[in-house]
Amino acid sequence: MEKFNGGHYNTDFDPSAPPPFKIAEIRAAIPKHCWVKNTWRSLSYVLRDVLVVSALIVAAMKFDSWFFWPIYWPLQGTMFWAIFVLGHDCGHGSFSDSSMVNSLVGHILHSSILVPYHGWRISHKTHHQNHGNVEKDESWVPIFVMWLDFVTYLHHHGYTHKLPWYRGQEWSYLRGGLTTVDRDYGWINNIHHDIGTHVVHHLFPQIPHYHLVEATKAAKPIFGKYYREPEKSSPLPFHLIKYLIQSMKQDHFVSDIGDVIFYQTDPQLNKKNHHE
Repeated sequence: MEKFNGGHYNTDFDPSAPPPFKIAEIRAAIPKHCWVKNTWRSLSYVLRDVLVVSALIVAAMKFDSWFFWPIYWPLQGTMFWAIFVLGHDCGHGSFSDSSMVNSLVGHILHSSILVPYHGWRISHKTHHQNHGNVEKDESWVPIFVMWLDFVTYLHHHGYTHKLPWYRGQEWSYLRGGLTTVDRDYGWINNIHHDIGTHVVHHLFPQIPHYHLVEATKAAKPIFGKYYREPEKSSPLPFHLIKYLIQSMKQDHFVSDIGDVIFYQTDPQLNKKNHHE
């Protein structure tokens, strides 16, 4: 049975059990060209995003009215998220083989959206090195960017089944990486550079974003049931709202006891919210 603190699911698969495959098997299944970084191709995505951001700014200046601004805000916010993802790739070194290019481009891109590049790069590296470790992971820290909060949170919380977390000797890099969740964002997948293909990205952050979909397809036969197929999205990912609400209602705390744990629900908190 798939067990977790406080209950169980009616299935024979236990997602918290050590996987029967090694990370080397996943690596070997991914085509060799998926590991190749093309600096010019990466820069072409920067150019694309900068052009769209600039066009939106011009439109905002031209249609400066109460009617246009509510349209501009989510559109430009989505594009700033796309800019963030490219800087994020720089932080992982998947943007280019040149560390100088990665640092320069990453610093410019993240500074443009008020994200401290090097501070973020260092803390994000800690997150990847300790993903799924309840004592060391830095999977989600609230900041002012709504898209970043929303997307990052749902890559590590809010699935149809509860996600395992580990501590002590039960944790490994592979088991931790398998706790992440892929998401389908509909039309936004291409806009934000397929960051929804998150499992392979977490295990192999050096793979460029434009190879993540292919790499995931190649790795899925190895993952088997350890891969959580994302729910297909309509053109806009409104379906993710239900997962966010579900997680907020159910994922309140983890036990201080045990090395394989799951988020639990605080009945008092739910009771309080119900009365309010």
